Amino acid sequence: MKLTILGCSGSFPGPDSPSSGYLLESGGTRIALDLGNGTLGAMQRFIDPFQLDAVFFSHLHPDHCADFGALAVLRRYHPNPPHDPTARRLPVIAPENAPERFAALYAPDATERAEADLSDVFEFIPIAAEPVRVGPFEVQAVPVAHLCASWGFRVAAEGKVLAYTGDTGPCSQLTELAADVDVLLSEASWADFPDAPEGVHLSGRQAAEVAKAARARRLLLTHIVPWADREEILAEAKAAFDGPTELVAADRTYDV
Repeated sequence: MKLTILGCSGSFPGPDSPSSGYLLESGGTRIALDLGNGTLGAMQRFIDPFQLDAVFFSHLHPDHCADFGALAVLRRYHPNPPHDPTARRLPVIAPENAPERFAALYAPDATERAEADLSDVFEFIPIAAEPVRVGPFEVQAVPVAHLCASWGFRVAAEGKVLAYTGDTGPCSQLTELAADVDVLLSEASWADFPDAPEGVHLSGRQAAEVAKAARARRLLLTHIVPWADREEILAEAKAAFDGPTELVAADRTYDV
């Protein structure tokens, strides 16, 4: 299983990275986890977006889903697509209200709403407790603690498992999400501080504590807000988790 970082900036794009978006590849199958601001452009450096086999959205904050609107334009209006996007609709696994939210993103003006039913090129599948199979991938959604309905994803393929936290504050579900995984791709939005708001984000230390409690083999830190001190976040994570730990970077590829 190969992981490519399309973007890893938290809350909004930074000077060196789009917002959150991750490409996973296995056996010729390709899925994306989130498509934040700028990630569709980054994706085109690695694959043709028409090669995607599914997209999973952890939640519907713009830094995780804003480029869905651009993907809709591509799939609807490309003059020479490699296949008929209406005959091969792209599965979109997302929160239940995603069709309405994405329609508003794509066509915010009421006069455009006749064009806003995107089910011609997308198959919307609400996130549920049952795992979703896409080729060799099995993806299990686990609810986590955030400002809105939000899920982490546990992705298995080729005998390996990657857990992606999405956006979350500390919660008991994270240990289940990351249990014995080969890679924990965890948000670490900021360095630890005593008055951090509850149920919003993890610090580097808190992400590392999840990795340690869950017995993860490797910790990759992502979703760091542009104003945060990256080296401070990395240092506090390494102090709390003795496994391999690093900050991801846009356009980097990792073998899971």
